[in-house]
Amino acid sequence: MLVELAVKEFLNKVAGSDPVPGGGSIAALNGAIASALAAMVANLTIGKKGYEPHEELMRHISEVALHQKELFVADIDRDSEAYDGVFACFKMPKATDEEKAARSAAIQEATKHAALVPMQVARNAYELMTILMDVARLGNRNAVTDACVAMMSARSAVLGALMNVRINLGSLKDKEFVDRLQREADELERLACAREKELLDEINQELKV
Repeated sequence: MLVELAVKEFLNKVAGSDPVPGGGSIAALNGAIASALAAMVANLTIGKKGYEPHEELMRHISEVALHQKELFVADIDRDSEAYDGVFACFKMPKATDEEKAARSAAIQEATKHAALVPMQVARNAYELMTILMDVARLGNRNAVTDACVAMMSARSAVLGALMNVRINLGSLKDKEFVDRLQREADELERLACAREKELLDEINQELKV
């Protein structure tokens, strides 16, 4: 499993000549990083003087962020496995018309799955961005830049995952499925970019000297 590798081993594997782990797995990794940072800022807020009104919220955020982290960690391997699934279908026999039809149908189903995996990553990462607004605004001010880095990582997770959705949609024949995911992808991208800009503009203004 990719997630069991040491950081250096993982990066060396990414830098190798195999197509996986690729951008989809890295998008999920960005989501995991964002979640971990969100939990860190929440935990740095809990029990600190002056933040008592937000302590219960920060405890909840920490729990949610840690749960999200585990989902993203699982998605690092799920994305690579989805790619391998598509590649395996292309190796199916195609000597007869029946084999060709079965191969084509298998490729379509595997490609749908390969689109849905990063779509869920994008959805989860955008959900995390909502949490990060509270983390950055109400959390420990000494860790506000950590919350901003988390927001940037979450946005990268959204946009990176959506790129992987779109490249798979281009190979699908199910127009209704393609149109539905394309509309959702476009809206998620718009919302994620707007949310990141809102927070970074706000915090950069706060940090000006």
